[in-house]
Amino acid sequence: MKFLKVDINTAAPRHPEASILLIYTGGTIGMVSDKQDESLVPFDFSEVIHRVPEMRQFKVMLTVLSLDPPIDSSNVGVEHWVKLAQLIQVNYHEYDGFVILHGTDTMAYSASALSFLLENLGKPVIFTGAQVPIGRMRTDARRNLITALEIASAQRMGRPLVPEVCIFFNTVLLRGNRSTKVESRHFNAFHSGKYPPLAQAGIDIEFNPSMILPPPAEPLRVYGDLESRVGVLKLFPGITPAIVKAILNSEGLKGLVLETFGAGNAPTYPWFLDLLKDAVHRGITILNVSQCEEGEVRQGEYETSKYLKDMGVIGGADISTEAALTKLMFVLAQNVSVEKTAQLLQQNLRGEMKARK
Repeated sequence: MKFLKVDINTAAPRHPEASILLIYTGGTIGMVSDKQDESLVPFDFSEVIHRVPEMRQFKVMLTVLSLDPPIDSSNVGVEHWVKLAQLIQVNYHEYDGFVILHGTDTMAYSASALSFLLENLGKPVIFTGAQVPIGRMRTDARRNLITALEIASAQRMGRPLVPEVCIFFNTVLLRGNRSTKVESRHFNAFHSGKYPPLAQAGIDIEFNPSMILPPPAEPLRVYGDLESRVGVLKLFPGITPAIVKAILNSEGLKGLVLETFGAGNAPTYPWFLDLLKDAVHRGITILNVSQCEEGEVRQGEYETSKYLKDMGVIGGADISTEAALTKLMFVLAQNVSVEKTAQLLQQNLRGEMKARK
């Protein structure tokens, strides 16, 4: 992947108070209308101050890395997540914070993946984007970008206020691995039904310190591998053996996120249980998550989930599908024992799920 670099001192001629690395991967936020045919094209980030003149009020040294060419977030894959983690690793000691501009469709997946790849993160990594291109009159891009930069540079007593991977969108700062895209037509695109916002942006940005991860005691550790041979099976009434068999028998499958009903419940058809049991015996790791936006898996509470627990399906507590999938990729890439894999998947690693009692 190729990145174009632009250095901008928004504080000039004043002395900058913070340094931010802005990484543009693609998406609506960086698009403007072509003067000839009104089609949307990426804009030149060396002109970002002209597009967002409010940035002159910041006292920051801003470096922009723009992916060349930009990609639609629907095309984001494991290699992009690993590259972003490596970019942060290489530049970690040069900047006070990081802002990643990203398409909204897969932003929650990317933020979740980065949270697992960046262990002991002590600086803000803020994802943001837009529903309306920055070149349009009613765009939300300028507000999202300005607030994300402000949050990324926010400090108290020399320490970052938000030392974790987050998504800022519209008026809320959400933990990245707790976020889900819920809107495609309105500005409040992201929601975190199972964890409160880390901050609310109104006239002022009001942080919620009790919800934010504490600063790490150990130095940053960046991982470079994710296991991509995973899948998602969403259960539905009337699901057939052919559908379940096709997914569980996918060539090379290593792990599966099983989206179940309610508190982790699933059909008790003998064929269904036999297929799952056979998959577990073949070494496929199955992680049970609830389809409910604010639900929580409690395997064994009902008879329809007790069978899953008994056969070795792992309960995912209140983890989201986006976080479950990327966590499964991360844990399986560690190549540890079956027992250790299950332990890590049930352990709260980056604030992505409720801690086990």
